Amino acid sequence: MAATIQLNSVITCPNCGFQKEEEMPTNACQYFYECEACKTTLKPLAGDCCVFCSYGTVKCPPIQQGSSCCG
Repeated sequence: MAATIQLNSVITCPNCGFQKEEEMPTNACQYFYECEACKTTLKPLAGDCCVFCSYGTVKCPPIQQGSSCCG
């Protein structure tokens, strides 16, 4: 039985701490994300494929499925 893929993740800005729930794309990586509060542009940390894997409460859909993201 396959695990259910979660499509929503709460991104936390490392600059100001602002949090917002966002829907993750299933057909592309999200490499940039602008914080609504402080306007900082977030990029993935070294070793991560997207902003959800770096700053979100849930990893992106391809990682949840056990495959590589943006492959």
